[in-house]
Amino acid sequence: MAQATFRVHVDPDKCQGHNRCYSVSPDLFELDDLGMSSEAGAGLVPAGQLTLARLAVANCPEHAISLTQAPDVNAPEVKAAQQ
Repeated sequence: MAQATFRVHVDPDKCQGHNRCYSVSPDLFELDDLGMSSEAGAGLVPAGQLTLARLAVANCPEHAISLTQAPDVNAPEVKAAQQ
C-alpha cells in the first residue's frame, strides 16, 4: 500500500516570526532575514517527518501553518485529469 503524501504551507499573512515550526522541524521550514517562516522547497513532508509536521502545526500560535494531503500523482483520477 502506498503512503499518502503531505504538504505543509505557511500563510505569510499570518506568520509573526515566532519560529516554533522551525524549532520543531528545521528540515521542513526556512526562515528569511526577518525571521519569517516559509515551507522548505515544495513543502513536501517526508513520511518519517509527518509527526513533526503535525507538531509544528499544533505549536503555531498564529495558526499560520496548514498540513494537507497532496493528491497521489499515480491515482487513476489524477492521471486522467493530466491527459
